[in-house]
Amino acid sequence: MTDDATPSGPPDGAAVSPSLLLMMLGRRLREQVEAGLREQGLSMRHFSALGHLAHHPGLSYSELARRDGITAQSMQSTLRQLRELGAVELLTEPGRGRTADLQVTEAGQALLERGRAVLRAADQRLVDAIGNENGELLAGLVLRAFVGLKQ
Repeated sequence: MTDDATPSGPPDGAAVSPSLLLMMLGRRLREQVEAGLREQGLSMRHFSALGHLAHHPGLSYSELARRDGITAQSMQSTLRQLRELGAVELLTEPGRGRTADLQVTEAGQALLERGRAVLRAADQRLVDAIGNENGELLAGLVLRAFVGLKQ
């Protein structure tokens, strides 16, 4: 490997670890997407929460946190930031033990679409690097591995 963690081929004919390569690729893609999201005033956590709420309006803080693999407190902070941006509104009165009815606003939909554009651009860069037919193959293989490695 080179200093910038770019695969340069296996040393002396050694086997290449697909797991390691996927982790490295995932890191690079995540860094690129996060940089693009930052330009849109979003974080990956904001983008994820908006996406979940857009597809399932009314999810609670706890359910959103479970879906993102974070604590409810972290999700509350994320949603507070999104509310300050006008991207999410709370339709129920806050209170201990109450389920929050959270909805994505028009401004949130616009923010989500800008985030999706960042993701589409990352997808296009990946396809440009490996070719259209390989992009479809890669997506199918990664999905198959994802399902097969389900915990």
